Amino acid sequence: MVQVVQVQGAAAPLGARARAVGITLPGAQSPRATRTLTRRLQWERRSRTRLVVADTAIVLAATLLVALGGLDTAAIEVAATVEPAVAAPLVTVAAWLIALAAFHSRDSAILGGGATEYRRVAHATGIAFAVLAAPALVVAWPELRLQLLLALPAGLVALLISRWQWRRWLLARRREGEWASRTIIIGDRDEVSYVLERLGGIRDLAYRVVGAAVTGDPGDPLELDGRPVPVLTSKASLAESAERMGADTVILAAKPDADPEYLTRVSRQLEGTCAELVLFSRLTDVAGPRISFRPVDGLPLIQVRIPTFDGGRHVLKRALDIVVATCALLVIAVLAVPIAIAIRLDSPGPVLFRQQRVGRDGRTFGMLKFRTMHVDAEQQLEALRAQNEGAGPLFKLRSDPRVTRVGAVLRKYSLDELPQFWNALKGDMSVVGPRPPLPGEVTAYDGTVMRRLYLKPGITGLWQISGRSDLSWDESVRLDLRYVENWSVMQDLMIMVKTARVMMRPAGAY
Repeated sequence: MVQVVQVQGAAAPLGARARAVGITLPGAQSPRATRTLTRRLQWERRSRTRLVVADTAIVLAATLLVALGGLDTAAIEVAATVEPAVAAPLVTVAAWLIALAAFHSRDSAILGGGATEYRRVAHATGIAFAVLAAPALVVAWPELRLQLLLALPAGLVALLISRWQWRRWLLARRREGEWASRTIIIGDRDEVSYVLERLGGIRDLAYRVVGAAVTGDPGDPLELDGRPVPVLTSKASLAESAERMGADTVILAAKPDADPEYLTRVSRQLEGTCAELVLFSRLTDVAGPRISFRPVDGLPLIQVRIPTFDGGRHVLKRALDIVVATCALLVIAVLAVPIAIAIRLDSPGPVLFRQQRVGRDGRTFGMLKFRTMHVDAEQQLEALRAQNEGAGPLFKLRSDPRVTRVGAVLRKYSLDELPQFWNALKGDMSVVGPRPPLPGEVTAYDGTVMRRLYLKPGITGLWQISGRSDLSWDESVRLDLRYVENWSVMQDLMIMVKTARVMMRPAGAY
């Protein structure tokens, strides 16, 4: 006999009937979060809460200070004028905080992410400005205009500084093994080794690798920065291994089997154990931020935006170059006098050195530098070629006898490159861009490396903040190509800031 349990006069669902008779259906219980996953979710929530508090405090401070300043200077004759003065900061705060939330500026995925995080904060502030500009212009509301002109720009700077300080704190914790995703990498040995190699070169490590599940023959032991990485050989025990090793993230380096359901099966297997499944593809090495997801009628598509090398974004980049170069040249005009005197006293010859370099689209130009070598340096070059320590077609010597005493100091702190801001103002160069090559180097380029010439060369760039002359040729090319295809104004600003820091603590400069 089959027992049917009635609920409110109708046949109860299967789950309700099972509970009524004390039966637990196998496989019907939802996965419960492990202690590792719970800990991960807790620190993510704490991070977002701290950012909410910091953002709110900054927005309130910026708007209230401007509002109080406006009240002090305004001639308030009737009580009615106080109402719009009080309403203006309230409206600004509400629009600003809503925009910061709407742009997901505090998402866990971008915490400590640098350019992406800063870009979202800037975009949110810009949207708040646009939303508030309409009533400020249409209605005679001078208090709101004051908020637009003073509070939002000042607050944006304060927000970016706050996020930068928060990022520094987070990265310091991650270097100590805290606040980082405990990660297992799965895939073919070659792909897993490649991911480990790339992760080893990242100082801002968000992933702390605790194991690797290698398909097939595990081969030699795997290492990350000289530290052995435990190898897991059983795919079936991936979820159990993740729980045992306290992992909260899995990086899928490659699809191990020709199995279209593998990804779905792994993600379901990790439910309750891990917070995220990260898909690695060598395409991201090229595309980076140009990758986005575009679901079409339930079909998940990965969209890769093809890079463009003209248009409005490049006009904005040129405007940034003009502003930064102009400001820099005003400072350089003061520094140039003692530098020029030191150069002339140290060795005979001109203060400035002009060298032919290859710019955008293969056009050559004369790049300016403070002279750091003796005047007969070019004549001595052939005799020194056998001692070359440079990467690829580059010629570099750590102890180059052609470099003067003053020149060594200028090179160490990159002061010899200051006249290049004149090249940037003229339009031959950009403040940020690929490394400016010599004509002799370009003749050795293949079709891929030639893409470095799609943008103007830069005074600084990813190569400048990533090791400079200590980089291998392949790494230098990879950084330049990544910049050419994925640059953004926010990334340029970050590189400028990091360049200033590198100049104070030079490495790889000779």
